[in-house]
Amino acid sequence: MRIAVVAGGPETELADLQSYHTEDTVFVGVDRGTIYLLERGITPKIAIGDFDSVTESEWKVIESGVEQEHIQRFPAEKDETDLELAIVWAMKQEPESIVIFGATGGRLDHFFGTISLLMNKDIMASALKIELVDKQNRVSLYGPGTYTVFMDVRKKYFSFFAITNTVTNFTLKGFKYPLSNHTVQPGSTLYVSNELDQESGTFSFASGILMVIRSSDG
Repeated sequence: MRIAVVAGGPETELADLQSYHTEDTVFVGVDRGTIYLLERGITPKIAIGDFDSVTESEWKVIESGVEQEHIQRFPAEKDETDLELAIVWAMKQEPESIVIFGATGGRLDHFFGTISLLMNKDIMASALKIELVDKQNRVSLYGPGTYTVFMDVRKKYFSFFAITNTVTNFTLKGFKYPLSNHTVQPGSTLYVSNELDQESGTFSFASGILMVIRSSDG
């Protein structure tokens, strides 16, 4: 099972949600993201948030489109963001992966809050794959290990960033610009806009947290 979490970021940045609307995908609406889903004919399994970004008429649409027992409404003044509440719910369902939409673009504090959330020790310690997706980008955080990636002409550029102070023994194989045992430090642009030069490749590192962004030009 895959869980698709749709947050309330700018609608212009949303990827094609219909392409993820498969039998093994469970949708979660987060605040205004619930409206985005209903407008596309997708009924979320659950709607979560304080819903302070929807109008009164939009709230009525949510109440009529989602069964009452599947709506979790929280007060606006709370310790967690709406997205964090949704991710906690999603992880309890023990999915194979979580894809997050509507979490990029617009307010930068929300975006960096999401990146911070994905660095949560329980999330990093799990084998669960969590990815942020919009029209042009796919963003994931990784702990130490070796990972295989495959060619996707729609998102052909790879950029790598150290989220912790350093990422050690960083190695790229199968890329246009291969690397061996580099130490990745914040402030370097050496690891931006690489590409696979074959159908698949690997990246690996020994310590730290690495953010990987796959992007397209438009």
